Amino acid sequence: MAIQKSEDLYLNRAKFVMKYLGVWVPPVDEGVPQKTYRFFMMSLQYLFLIFQMVYIIQVWGDLEAVSQASYLLFTQACLCFKVTVLQLNVALLRDLLRRMNEKVFLPQTAKHESILKVQATRIKRLLLAFMISSQTTCGLWALKPLFDDAGSRNFPFDMWMPVKPEYSPDYELGYTFQLVTICMSAYMYFGVDSVALSMVIFACAQVDIIKDKILSIKPIEAKYERDAEGKKEILSENYSKLIECIKHHQAIVSFTKLVEDAYHTFLLFQLVGSVGLICMSALRILVVDWRSMQFFSILTYLSVMISQLFVSCWCGHELTATSENLPTVLYTCAWYEQDVRFIRTLCFAMMCMKQPLVLRAGHYISLSRQTFVSILRMSYSYFAVLNQTK
Repeated sequence: MAIQKSEDLYLNRAKFVMKYLGVWVPPVDEGVPQKTYRFFMMSLQYLFLIFQMVYIIQVWGDLEAVSQASYLLFTQACLCFKVTVLQLNVALLRDLLRRMNEKVFLPQTAKHESILKVQATRIKRLLLAFMISSQTTCGLWALKPLFDDAGSRNFPFDMWMPVKPEYSPDYELGYTFQLVTICMSAYMYFGVDSVALSMVIFACAQVDIIKDKILSIKPIEAKYERDAEGKKEILSENYSKLIECIKHHQAIVSFTKLVEDAYHTFLLFQLVGSVGLICMSALRILVVDWRSMQFFSILTYLSVMISQLFVSCWCGHELTATSENLPTVLYTCAWYEQDVRFIRTLCFAMMCMKQPLVLRAGHYISLSRQTFVSILRMSYSYFAVLNQTK
């Protein structure tokens, strides 16, 4: 039975969504229709952002109006930045996809395949929940004008538009543009985050495979004590397996470093932007009638943004937590029954693996649960100040 490629196992959903939206890695021989389609899809997102910026400038000085529009402005700006970074780093993404399918990362046993599938299922479920909740939020935004503004014509979002809602078909065109674009934004968010975070969890799965290889190092049984040839064969096999684990770990270190180089900028932008998103969303919740559709849409939006931040920090924390006990696992193998060559190499491996893998946003801020809590605390502090000012 053919082994499923790691690229397809971890990124099949993201590839499908991003190909449909025109922002996946373009083929080398990309034609003019494909380029035009990608340019059009990205232009819609930037156009949405520009309309929001124009509106913010128009209402600047009105705290309530600015807070009403700011949280969506931050979201769209973060998306446009992420997609742009992805397009600029296409060469790095191609390299990452190639490395995921390299021989050193291929599963060697059924247990290795199981480890890869379990980790892929974990991240897919988290990202699927994020996608469903984000589309639910978009649905609530679409219903807002029909329930909260019944009897009058208003667009789902407060933003400058070149069309007026009082006239037809201006209202229908503007409504459709806002709704379709924001739904596309949610899917693009899912796709870009899936690529970066799935690769981090793929590295976690590879670390677990190294641990399984280390624990499979065979002890020297009593029957080989008098069989010099058999003992030599077992010692040579164990040494080869240790060398394989060291090479595997070096490949993982190189892979995670490349992931960080490709995505550290938009991870930093997301962490910084999350402070403003959470702060402005919480501020809007206090001033909106809890019986309105807008209240529930902002509430679900806030939960989506917090969950997105949590998933990013959780993936970084899993990478560090999974790799930090590698030296301990090395020590638990039957090293005391091996030859001097094995023991010396083992000491070298423990020294190399004692530093856990860390994913950093902006090459500075480590993604961890502590970072997640710190961002929530910072968001609350800014929220308290703005709420007191209001």
